[in-house]
Amino acid sequence: MTNRSLGVRRAALLASSVAMLGLVAGCGGDGNGTASAPSTESGTAASATGTATPSESGTGSGVPTDAVSNSLTPSAPPSPAAGTRCHTSELSASVGRNDPGAGQENFPVVLTNESSRTCTLHGYPGTAFVDASGKQLGPDPERSATGPETVKLAPGQSAWAGLSFANPEVSGAGTATPAALLVTPPDEEDPLKVTWKAGEVPVSGNESSVRLIPFSPGTGA
Repeated sequence: MTNRSLGVRRAALLASSVAMLGLVAGCGGDGNGTASAPSTESGTAASATGTATPSESGTGSGVPTDAVSNSLTPSAPPSPAAGTRCHTSELSASVGRNDPGAGQENFPVVLTNESSRTCTLHGYPGTAFVDASGKQLGPDPERSATGPETVKLAPGQSAWAGLSFANPEVSGAGTATPAALLVTPPDEEDPLKVTWKAGEVPVSGNESSVRLIPFSPGTGA
């Protein structure tokens, strides 16, 4: 074979190879001979709207993890205090027998549940000695440092709070004889009126303070 024949054959083989490469490239393109990248439309949409993709949320649903956890977490139950508190209209008040000692006069102030439901008392009563016209006698009572407890009262049950003051004959305090003791249940505004039958109480001077301890179950008898 001559040198010319060899050259023609090589040229034909080269042209054939170039054509095959062009055909392969056209199969992976977009119709104009240019290769296109894999589609990312779904990922772009998620980023544009700020919605987490499954890989970001960890839920596989496109919903943020905190939204899922919040929907599955039950809300805290409401505090029962407001719903179970005894109201003034459900109670009656009385003052128990004096239990004197060491120059002190000690009276149980008793509240009884007159309603048909169970209710609670927590803390101290409001108390005030008043004369026949309703004017307060003496200073406001002082509360002890004793920690209060919540007392549950079924219908007909009672709770008592201690009221005490120094005997005026011992302390030398100025005195008055009240017509009544006003008793206001904890967290209520309307008082209950109890006729006072225990004589003089201190209303002036250094030893005129009346002290209270919080409610406990029972009548204090």
